[in-house]
Amino acid sequence: MTRVAAVDCGTNSLRLLVADVHDGVLTDVVRRQEIVRLGEGVDRTGYISPEALDRTLAVTRRYADEVRSLGAEAVRFVATSASRDARNRDDFVAGVHEAIGVLPEVISGEQEAELSFRGATAALAARHRGPYLVCDLGGGSTELVLGARSVVAAASMDVGSVRLTERYLAGDPPTAEQIAAASAEVEAALDEAGRQVPLGRAATLVGVAGTVTTVAAHALDLDEYDSSVIDGAVIDADVMLKACRSLLDMRRLRRERLPYLHPGRVDVIGAGALIWSGVISRVRSEVGRAGVRMRTVVVSERDILDGLALGLAEG
Repeated sequence: MTRVAAVDCGTNSLRLLVADVHDGVLTDVVRRQEIVRLGEGVDRTGYISPEALDRTLAVTRRYADEVRSLGAEAVRFVATSASRDARNRDDFVAGVHEAIGVLPEVISGEQEAELSFRGATAALAARHRGPYLVCDLGGGSTELVLGARSVVAAASMDVGSVRLTERYLAGDPPTAEQIAAASAEVEAALDEAGRQVPLGRAATLVGVAGTVTTVAAHALDLDEYDSSVIDGAVIDADVMLKACRSLLDMRRLRRERLPYLHPGRVDVIGAGALIWSGVISRVRSEVGRAGVRMRTVVVSERDILDGLALGLAEG
């Protein structure tokens, strides 16, 4: 058995997984998430702000203490969309190195997609048939990756919950014009992704990351966020689409009262739901062209963190 630690720094959240891995089976020791909004304003300015960097490094130091106390044998820290886009990412890299003792890897969208695919499908393969299309919906980017036992094709789209909120969805709730503008960008991104990934070949659509799991909690009308219910949930596609539209149209004050919605996602969940809705609709349409009806989607809490942990255990 090997104990490893993986940290994923996205545009919106900073997440930690400490896990024991034995014979390719991963057992959680600790799984944490903090909303740090590293990518706040990066789309507009091209820079990580001092405030966002301070928030991120403060949480990184807390994670470092926990990793040491739990005795992890190996640590890997990866950073995604906001860090890829920021002109001052060297400041981020140096700060993380000082805080946790390893150099953060600013990975590409394609690397992110492959890691998410491995993490999500490792636990699902026994229960659902492939090929799998994994959608990793983040704050700055969204990855689509198709495969069965391994990746066949992948694409990274520059649409995410934070990015689209800052660009278009200023209204509370967003206006029809704002929604139309954001939807047009999502559709254009899906057009481009579809040229790289044959979406119609998917037998199972799998959604991962915080936006998707939050929309799932809304679709299931939970009294609180419950990982045991959400992880691996199979949800009717029409029910999921209805939940997406509900969150997009909802006023902020009402969203704040939802018992399963993390406070750090209140202002960006509408944009995330819009992207997830676009993905579901496009994939269902492409699958339908192949003569198959896609009735359900699968939700997984297993994602890039799990892919990182499994890779670390293999050395």
